[in-house]
Amino acid sequence: MDFNVKKLASDAGVFFTRAVQFTEEKLGQAEKTELDAHFENLLTRADCTKNWTEKIFRQTEVLLQPNPIDHTGARIEEFLYEKLDRKIPSRTTNGELLGQYMLEAAKDFGPGTPYGSTLIKVGECQRRLGGAEREFMQTSALNFLTPLRNFLEGDWRTISKERRLLENRRLDLDACKTRLKKAKAAEAKAALWSEEVDKAEHELRVAQTEFDRQAEVTRLLLEGISSTHVNHLRCLHEFVEAQAIYYRQCHQYMQDLQKELGSSNGDVYPNAFTVSPAPSSSVSVATAATLPVAPIGGAGSANASDADTLKIEEVQPPATGTRKAKVLYDYDAADTSEMSLLADELITVYTVPGMDPDWLIGERGNQKGKVPVTYLELLS
Repeated sequence: MDFNVKKLASDAGVFFTRAVQFTEEKLGQAEKTELDAHFENLLTRADCTKNWTEKIFRQTEVLLQPNPIDHTGARIEEFLYEKLDRKIPSRTTNGELLGQYMLEAAKDFGPGTPYGSTLIKVGECQRRLGGAEREFMQTSALNFLTPLRNFLEGDWRTISKERRLLENRRLDLDACKTRLKKAKAAEAKAALWSEEVDKAEHELRVAQTEFDRQAEVTRLLLEGISSTHVNHLRCLHEFVEAQAIYYRQCHQYMQDLQKELGSSNGDVYPNAFTVSPAPSSSVSVATAATLPVAPIGGAGSANASDADTLKIEEVQPPATGTRKAKVLYDYDAADTSEMSLLADELITVYTVPGMDPDWLIGERGNQKGKVPVTYLELLS
């Protein structure tokens, strides 16, 4: 107990002495050993690396897990597993959970019904999207987050510890310089050689040696920041590659789902996208009579003949029955009779007699062509 009291008193004395020394340095009343410009640049670069690595690490965590405080307690669970040094189990993603709900709902509604069968298709797609997201999160956490965390919790802590030790060595060195200066001043007044000067010079040499040794250790650690940048650069490339694979998979899954839903649109709601002309349409009976008539039972041949007989440049919009439509997705025209679309743009659409109900005539300025109704949101 007596030892602890003495140590506490000693630490308090050192703390007070350092506080006085810092104050005098700020006021310019005490000597301060300055580091060379190269060393100062290394310190600045290290601090910059630490600050931005920390910000990138935290924001990447938010990107991979936007809702850490959710009903699953994901962040708390991860924290406990990390503290116990155990592998974090694979969790169900929100997409996989949504897909599961949709598949279960389809069982209750009836998988043979239009709604149930569509729920199955969308649910399976959501499960695949969720699986891709989980794989992306795991890969990114392993190849990108882990190296950043290792730097912040390992290398940077070592650097910080050695920097604090270097600062203490500098303060000791400056204190020895001050004592030697005072001893020499006292010697000059007394006009004799005192033991205090010898003692002060010895302490100064020891402090200078310890300071130089610690400065070299710290400098080597700070120069290692360049290797850290190289390592983080490699990890960044791996993160981008994982992200590109993830978004490519999502795009492919959604395209496949659109094709599946588009092929079943005619069975589910055959007239949902058909725009009926108003009673006062300018398309006359005589004009309608001149259009080619498909043979009975030959619906497929009628659709095939549309591409041959329907000349887009000759089609005129009806006086009434045109509507505005918002484009939901990008679409690339397959031939000259079709018109390419850009998501979120507004176009004018209308139908003509004998045209496939899955297609409309679209106009954008001087451009005109067939457009798929599944890519549009018809506006009133």
